[in-house]
Amino acid sequence: MDFGSASGALKVRFWGAMMAVKHAPKRITANGSITLTDGVLAHRPQKGAPLTAAFGGAIEHLARGLAVDLAPIRVNAVCPGLVLTDRLAQLSAERIRQMTERQLLPRAADPGEVAQAHLYLMRGGYTTGQVLIVDGGGMLV
Repeated sequence: MDFGSASGALKVRFWGAMMAVKHAPKRITANGSITLTDGVLAHRPQKGAPLTAAFGGAIEHLARGLAVDLAPIRVNAVCPGLVLTDRLAQLSAERIRQMTERQLLPRAADPGEVAQAHLYLMRGGYTTGQVLIVDGGGMLV
């Protein structure tokens, strides 16, 4: 394990979220919301990526804990699977197919589909402390 890289990733993924949230309650109305993002590796770790799984899990638990502490401000998280980002575009179509072929919806998500999950959680006035998994059914297989 490269602890230097892991420390940098933890700074961005976890502490970055915490720093942003630290200032949110002063700027968000009581009926507002905070939506964090992690990833399905928190639920389906891959060999060689235990820290990625741990960081994703930390975000989910952070969202739940903050939902309690910051109520009535709502706090949730979106947990996307594979998303067609610029980074993913560097992979071959065959590699992406291999990564998604077992899913119930055998493809990667369009970024707009994941954005819809964020919008739902931001608008869903009676939803807090939840993690919305958007993974094409990958968690079921």
